[in-house]
Amino acid sequence: MQIISDKIAIWGEHEAKTIAQIERCTNDDRVVRAALCADGHLGYAVPIGGVVAYRGAISPSGVGFDIACGNKAVLLDMPGAELRANIARIMDDLWSTISFGIGRKNAERVDHSLFDDPAWATEAAKPLKQKAEAQLGTVGSGNHYVDLFTDEDDRVWIGVHFGSRGLGHGIATWFLKAAGAKDGMEVDPCVLDAASDLGTQYVLAMQLGGAYAYAGRDWVCGRVAALLGANIVAEVHNHHNYAWVEEHNGEKLWVVRKGATPAFPGQKGFVGGTMAENAVILEGLANDESQYSLWSTVHGAGRVMGRMEASGSFDRKTGACKRPGKVTPEMMHESVKAARVELRGAGLDESPHCYKRLPDVLAAHAGSIRILHTLTPVGVAMASAKEFDPYKD
Repeated sequence: MQIISDKIAIWGEHEAKTIAQIERCTNDDRVVRAALCADGHLGYAVPIGGVVAYRGAISPSGVGFDIACGNKAVLLDMPGAELRANIARIMDDLWSTISFGIGRKNAERVDHSLFDDPAWATEAAKPLKQKAEAQLGTVGSGNHYVDLFTDEDDRVWIGVHFGSRGLGHGIATWFLKAAGAKDGMEVDPCVLDAASDLGTQYVLAMQLGGAYAYAGRDWVCGRVAALLGANIVAEVHNHHNYAWVEEHNGEKLWVVRKGATPAFPGQKGFVGGTMAENAVILEGLANDESQYSLWSTVHGAGRVMGRMEASGSFDRKTGACKRPGKVTPEMMHESVKAARVELRGAGLDESPHCYKRLPDVLAAHAGSIRILHTLTPVGVAMASAKEFDPYKD
């Protein structure tokens, strides 16, 4: 941990632009404290891995476009040997049942009580309801996934990572426009008075997005468990793009986490690595370092390579390569083969070469977390390389 100002603590190594971005966040007088986790990298106005605590304010930029993106892991009553013996067929079934990709609809109708929430009447959410009903239980593109793991006791886990889909993106877009937010990466975050009319509406819409994301991850985990013919016996579930009212040093604050996992003492979290590397189940510890992080930790390994830098730049109309990427299909598949992972989908911009190593970022937070389980990937499913999504993170 490094304390770089009276308001900011950071973990791990970061590019200068990422540190400048978290510093820019604290220019707002309503910011009490901020933190940058070890998996951090440049984001839209607020860095991924950033945590910012506001007095009486909330930031749509901080929550981001994928409102309530998060991770869920469930433990099954299934032995690892059975999973490995049938992994090709299982991944085929998973790939044909769960919808991956931007704008996708779920082939199965999912009814849920959240569609009776009065928050759908808000101006931002109302026109998005029909789309949301169709997309509930779909996974999306980019770094969103459904993974099958085994742990140190050879028990099977399902792990998923995705958020509120088109609903969250639409809500975020509406409020950023209504608030007159600046476009671009290196700009001041959009911050709303939480008690204002626009702030109150945003909180309602954000919480609706949160309920939607939870319902989607619940459905996917349940559906995959049914495909496996197994029962869920335990679960770990968190948002990492969200804002909560929390008490810190005796004061109630709005804490905005963008790509950061809540890690209060004893609170469990599921943190994924890359498609060819281990994930973990962890829990928060109580100490001074944890308080500096606002009880937060990493949400993944953290990118070290931009998407176009990895996969190259292509002409949308002709498909011609304008600039070659640094990652080749051979490089990605060699990593997956070495890890004995059955892969479906995924683009070069999600290759392990594009990320930091998860053990390294976890080590940076070792004083504030405890690893409970190490999960080894057996099957990984992500949207195919053909998917384009400008807001994958």
